[in-house]
Amino acid sequence: MQNEPTIPTKIPTLKQVKEFDESRPGFPGEHWLVLGAGVAVLMASRRSRSFLMRTAGSTLGSALLYRAASGRDGLSKALRFLPGGFLTGRR
Repeated sequence: MQNEPTIPTKIPTLKQVKEFDESRPGFPGEHWLVLGAGVAVLMASRRSRSFLMRTAGSTLGSALLYRAASGRDGLSKALRFLPGGFLTGRR
């Protein structure tokens, strides 16, 4: 018998995925890469003739933009150092 690939029997929950994401070390510029990916997906999905592809692309692109802005080490943490405390409520 050869080594057969194992099929995962349990799909991780959203809570488990979030816990994994919070426990892993980040890398410099991660939020900029996610921002670029979100913009790229939005731009690419606009060219599609399919309504379903445009909708899916808009949803995924928007989710990536949200992640870049509010996620771990996101842009909101970087932007709080701007004059006036932009996006943090400090003025």
